[in-house]
Amino acid sequence: MEAKEESCVYKNRDAPVEARVRDLLSRMTLPEKIGQMTQIERVVTTHAVITDFFIGSVLNGGGSWPFEDAKTSDWADMIDGYQNAALVTRLGIPIIYGIDAVHGNNNVYGATIFPHNIGLGATRDTDLIRRIGAATALEVRASGAHWAFAPCVAALRDPRWGRSYESYSEDTNIICEMSSLVSGLQGEPPKEHPNGYPFLAGRNNVVACAKHFVGDGGTDKGVNEGNTIVSYEELEKIHVTPYLNCLAQGVSTVMASYSSWNGSKLHSDYFLLTELLKQKLGFKGFIISDWEALERLSEPFGSNYRNCVKISVNAGVDMVMVPFKYEQFIKDLTDLVETGEVPMSRIDDAVERILRVKFVAGLFEHPLTDRSLLSTVGCKKHRELGREAVRKSLVLLKNGKNSEKLFLPLDRNAKRILVTGTHADDLGYQCGGWTKAWFGLSGRITIGTTLLDAIKAAVGDNTEVVYEKTPSEETLASEQGFSYAIVAVGETPYAETMGDNLELKIPLNGNDIVTAVAEKIPTLAILFSGRPMVLEPPVLEKTEALVAAWLPGSEGQGMADVIFGDYDFEGKLPVSWFKSVDQLPLTADVNSYDPLFPLGFGLNCKTG
Repeated sequence: MEAKEESCVYKNRDAPVEARVRDLLSRMTLPEKIGQMTQIERVVTTHAVITDFFIGSVLNGGGSWPFEDAKTSDWADMIDGYQNAALVTRLGIPIIYGIDAVHGNNNVYGATIFPHNIGLGATRDTDLIRRIGAATALEVRASGAHWAFAPCVAALRDPRWGRSYESYSEDTNIICEMSSLVSGLQGEPPKEHPNGYPFLAGRNNVVACAKHFVGDGGTDKGVNEGNTIVSYEELEKIHVTPYLNCLAQGVSTVMASYSSWNGSKLHSDYFLLTELLKQKLGFKGFIISDWEALERLSEPFGSNYRNCVKISVNAGVDMVMVPFKYEQFIKDLTDLVETGEVPMSRIDDAVERILRVKFVAGLFEHPLTDRSLLSTVGCKKHRELGREAVRKSLVLLKNGKNSEKLFLPLDRNAKRILVTGTHADDLGYQCGGWTKAWFGLSGRITIGTTLLDAIKAAVGDNTEVVYEKTPSEETLASEQGFSYAIVAVGETPYAETMGDNLELKIPLNGNDIVTAVAEKIPTLAILFSGRPMVLEPPVLEKTEALVAAWLPGSEGQGMADVIFGDYDFEGKLPVSWFKSVDQLPLTADVNSYDPLFPLGFGLNCKTG
């Protein structure tokens, strides 16, 4: 034993958090402190690595599983194994395991996959978002993880950005409302809870992470990891403001952005990370770097790594998502402290913040998985919540070729209907990026309901549903007696820089498919996308109805609920829909505002 149990204040669950932090910090050696600042990927994690280097945190990147289609219990076994290694170290400091649960616990097979943030922004429903956070927290805790890298509170200022779907809106006020996800994930703090101090309600909640601080959605031309060129006043008004809402809810961690502000990379910006976030705004949790972000601080990538460690830690980064070269990171940071280039006070501040979050999160008392939560994963209640979110996120852009004759809702008892398009029966496309894999996948990648599944379940017993992924010439040429067609097209999955797109054309000839069908059969077109796309004039003219479905996730029944009239459309555009990419960037606060559909647009079946 390092010390007698009764004299270890940090082990006393009844002692104040700050007293526990001070006591534990006073007992730690430099290697133990630097270990706490180190986050590594699970593929390089072994019991020996954790015990030898006193590792403070483990994560898995998108698509990094124990094995493919691993069940939640398999994840819990893996994470508990890492935790048991940490608990036998000298001081027994538990790891905190982080996961990109950005629309449900989306890495895990069988988890409920909720709509991506862009769709949730269309709902304007703060209580719905909070409930999604609470459901996600249960499914994350069931897997053994303690920390979700969510929410992304970026202001989407240009849809050419490859992470557009991770943003709730272009509008700061909408983003602030949607930040209720923090209270869903972590639980709602009492009114007297100090602003900026980490909060976690209990074992059914997870540590949240507001990201990416700051300005990630405002880069020039929407370039991922690019440069946000704005005044401080504009940065504060548009991009910083949502963080105030997160801090008021006790958000425990903040992730720094890969991007730059007026040429200064955020991961080395002392003014924004320390003077603004920690000192002015009073953030008492810890700042985590993004994945391999330190390597991006010099050119070529990964060069002069020691200096990158120095400038990022001195700027205010508390924990580094290394994620692989942990020995180099630990060696360099140790040397920097020993030479005085990183002051010991900076190390103590970082570790104090990390320990504070671990104590607040109850990890010392309850380090291992609560297996009673396993039954919550993909449960009926959560899937119904996902279905509700899909219903509320759909935005009706067109309904009938004139206001006298509305096309929706569809007749579920029609004799014969055609369902076609690349996205009608593809669960992976429906879920988008950050689902099972980092960049997303195609096909039946998890448990869920496609649009086609939902249509078949919703129509009458005597209705014939004809499905073709690509509509054949024969089908379109002959008189097949179709009452109507439902055509689903959209983006193929992507994430981050792979999603940067200057043209924003619907892939896989989406516009052509819609037009070809709509010329022959009365057509409802449903667009699956993480952002507004170019809608060619023939699509706008020839379709009877047009719906933006965003990236709705695993619960496709929500779409059938609305198109067949069990529920009306409620969604409102969270972003401005441009006429052509030449207009970009286009936001509602510019003087020359001339969108195809404005921010807040959305029809319903009652009023058209």
